[in-house]
Amino acid sequence: MTGSLARRLGTGDAVVIGLGSMVGAGIFSAFGPAASAAGSALLAGLALAGGIAYCNAVASAQLAAQYPTSGGTYVYGRERLGEWWGFAAGWAFVVGKTASCAAMALTFAVYAIPSSTWVQRVVAVAAVLALTALNYRGISRTAQATRLLVGVSLACLLVAVFAIATSGETDASRLGHWPSLGAGGLHGVLQAAGLLFFAFAGYARIATMGEEVRDPARTIPRAIPIALGIALALYVAVGVAALAGAGPAALAASTKPLATAVDAVGSGWALPFVRVGAAVASLGALLALIAGVGRTSFAMARNGDLPRFLDSVHPSYRVPDRAELAVGVAVAVVAAASGLRNAIAFSSFGVLLYYAIANASAFTQDTERRRWPRALNVIGCIGCVVLVAALPLSAIVVGSAVLAVGLAGRAVVTGGSLAPWRRSSSTARRSSRSGDA
Repeated sequence: MTGSLARRLGTGDAVVIGLGSMVGAGIFSAFGPAASAAGSALLAGLALAGGIAYCNAVASAQLAAQYPTSGGTYVYGRERLGEWWGFAAGWAFVVGKTASCAAMALTFAVYAIPSSTWVQRVVAVAAVLALTALNYRGISRTAQATRLLVGVSLACLLVAVFAIATSGETDASRLGHWPSLGAGGLHGVLQAAGLLFFAFAGYARIATMGEEVRDPARTIPRAIPIALGIALALYVAVGVAALAGAGPAALAASTKPLATAVDAVGSGWALPFVRVGAAVASLGALLALIAGVGRTSFAMARNGDLPRFLDSVHPSYRVPDRAELAVGVAVAVVAAASGLRNAIAFSSFGVLLYYAIANASAFTQDTERRRWPRALNVIGCIGCVVLVAALPLSAIVVGSAVLAVGLAGRAVVTGGSLAPWRRSSSTARRSSRSGDA
């Protein structure tokens, strides 16, 4: 049954869902591979990732205000650039964020269950299935649950930072010498930024839920920068504390870098808080991410870019029921078969391409639709492409192959026509009717 989703979310709910997506596995796991790439200069990578995330955030907010419907950049790309660009964005998002969801589930299992790898993967799959069932019950329940999870995870992170800062064992010299850009040089900083971007991408959940936000033209442009600003401040505090506590070498060798930093300064009393915070934050991010990927899949199915079977809204809960169930199954399969660091890199590949198209789409908006200067769109698009090129080679190769498979599949379905790469006259007419003359 096809229909419209219910508008139930206010600004506070939207900010919480965005934070729930960002303050998750990334802050507890991404500092490890980032330290391996850049050493102490991961802080420079963090600043770069935050700057590019801001460009992406304002592009997404500006587009979501004009197109307040489910689907995010999949919809924006179709409307502003053409059907193929929209499909490329949607496919990159679905694939990249499926990997993100798997990373969230695996982070939860690693911190919650100190056991063998196969047991952790079983627990990760169980978490995915449970949260898929919760999302199925409705978006208002998702927002309520995310609010609770975000509150607990933020409290635990503050305890961890306090424990490191007051231990007496922290050493500011471990922050390193920034002029050297760390052992990895400029490429290492760029790769660290690409990996850390994994932790910033949650604000897109607000835009992909545009059809469920009250007064979206006002709510979305406010909620996205607020959520991003809070997350960036928190990441800087945690990054500085982790480096001062353990140093870059120890972080690079750890799958649980924040726990390693707390343990290194002799603050073992705080380890339970770190474990609980990581588990809860990962669950909160996973809950919001499954909802976002489900809604993009739902929007793609509406237009025939994914099987029409997924174009369904539950008659009682008013959620994209089949799309969410399909996403839950896909994430469970990936969580059962993949490793955490590979999932992070692969996720960054897909999501950075998604935002490159978002910036290109925002660049085409007319003056009366603009809230921020076009220069930010240019910086954001170039920045995303540069960070993709700096990711580990394995992520680039696998990501490119998966992207090509999706594009080839759509080419077969559409008879090989590449005309939709150009903005079609029908799309232009739709935009004109929506006020974008």
